[in-house]
Amino acid sequence: MKILFKEKEISFESIGEGSTIVFLHGFMENRLMWNAFSNTLSKKFNVITIDLPGHGESEVVAPVQSMELMADAVKAVLDTLEIKKCMLVGHSMGGYISLAFADMYPDMMSGLVLFHSHAMEDSEQVKKNRERTANIIEKDSVGYISMFIPDLYAKKNIERCSEEIERQKKFAKDMPKQGIIASLLGMKTRTDKLKLLSQIDIPVLFIAGKQDSRIPLEKMMKQVAVPKYAELVLFADAGHMSWIEEETTTVKALSSFAERMLLH
Repeated sequence: MKILFKEKEISFESIGEGSTIVFLHGFMENRLMWNAFSNTLSKKFNVITIDLPGHGESEVVAPVQSMELMADAVKAVLDTLEIKKCMLVGHSMGGYISLAFADMYPDMMSGLVLFHSHAMEDSEQVKKNRERTANIIEKDSVGYISMFIPDLYAKKNIERCSEEIERQKKFAKDMPKQGIIASLLGMKTRTDKLKLLSQIDIPVLFIAGKQDSRIPLEKMMKQVAVPKYAELVLFADAGHMSWIEEETTTVKALSSFAERMLLH
């Protein structure tokens, strides 16, 4: 299904019935990453998966796609489906967008899952790195993608997950450069959401990997203590991609959390 958001197409899928769970993918991913989750959870819930602007089958909306802009694209999908309340599940960049959505539309939130994601803004060094990366992508996006994606996995899992890694590379290489760059610049401009995390009155699930090179475990553990109600699923042998590296366990963990929080 598709809707128009700011005169650009946004692609999404909605399956199942009941309380709504919305899945938001990460940087250079698309909604197909959630297939195993939607196949399981749609038996008890209404599951919505969205191609964020510039990803998958959705068009680029702006030169800089802020987290708030992409959160508004998510809301446009929910408004079209007449959804008033949902649990948001965000992987990496999808988590940043989920936090922006929770800040903008708190009354629509029934739960939050930060899947290898966090609430802090970029450091000055990371902001510079994002600008540098945008320049690299402009010149050689294929080379960047080939190096970037394997590095998201725990080293011990790269060979075992090689087929999925190649599939991800293909998805990313099919993206328009402007979509990749717009999302990079959007992440660079995001604001700190730690105060929000301490104030929101909804359950929060953190899913993390000890081998995650993108989000150090120390940073993640500090944030688990911030919300009023939080749970943590921590994988000793996963990197940034536990939805692949530990697919069966992550599906079970997320299903359990959703059932306990949404099925009263």
